[in-house]
Amino acid sequence: MKTFSCAALTASALTATALAAFAGPATAAGRLADISVIDRDSGARLPAYFHAGEYWIAGRPGQRYLVQLCNRLPGRALAVVSVDGVNVLDGDTAGVDQPGYVYAPGECGTVDGWRKSQSQVAAFEFSAVADSYAARTGRAANVGVIGIAVFSERISRREYAANGAQPPIADLASAAPATPAARAAESARQDLGTGHGSREYSWVDYTTFTRASDRPDEIVRIRYGSEAQLVALGVIRRPRPAIEAPDPFPASPLARFVPDPR
Repeated sequence: MKTFSCAALTASALTATALAAFAGPATAAGRLADISVIDRDSGARLPAYFHAGEYWIAGRPGQRYLVQLCNRLPGRALAVVSVDGVNVLDGDTAGVDQPGYVYAPGECGTVDGWRKSQSQVAAFEFSAVADSYAARTGRAANVGVIGIAVFSERISRREYAANGAQPPIADLASAAPATPAARAAESARQDLGTGHGSREYSWVDYTTFTRASDRPDEIVRIRYGSEAQLVALGVIRRPRPAIEAPDPFPASPLARFVPDPR
């Protein structure tokens, strides 16, 4: 299977300053890589709700976002990233055998948008489904999901031993069957997509990467929609407002007792 290793890119555009801006406690998805979705304007991580066997985040139209990934493997990792079923690097309908971003052990990097060149992306921003990049290119069937397929690098056990680390254990997260609640959510009306935002600077370099296997070590799927949609699906639970009980005899005087002294 062709892996397009010559087209793999290193996500080197994230600076130490940007990392500091995104520091702080947050909920991240994934085991082999910590994956967060971050509001571009506030720098805050969007809360990830785990519901019906899946991660969900809430967005709003016009909100710009990026995907941050931190590699937890002892060696380099390749992340093939898709948004709405479209590969974010080349715009093809997404498959796990396509090119992606390469991360060093312990490295954190960001996927800022649709890759337009080695130095530019079109920013990710939540939009109406009809305005999403996938819908505008005739592929609206998978709008509403961010996917990351994580691959470990082919490296000898001797090299791992020299570094004092153990080879990763493959864990194909997507193999679990969907729960009834997840299947019901599939039929819910999707109300957000990801648009093709403004052009901005984002530099990457080419590198080579040989996958340890044609199968991903982990696949992370993050669903998204508006807050109203997630509330309707039961993903976000809201406390029920207190309802004041009506008085069946409002004209009847209440019993009077001895009042407290002033």
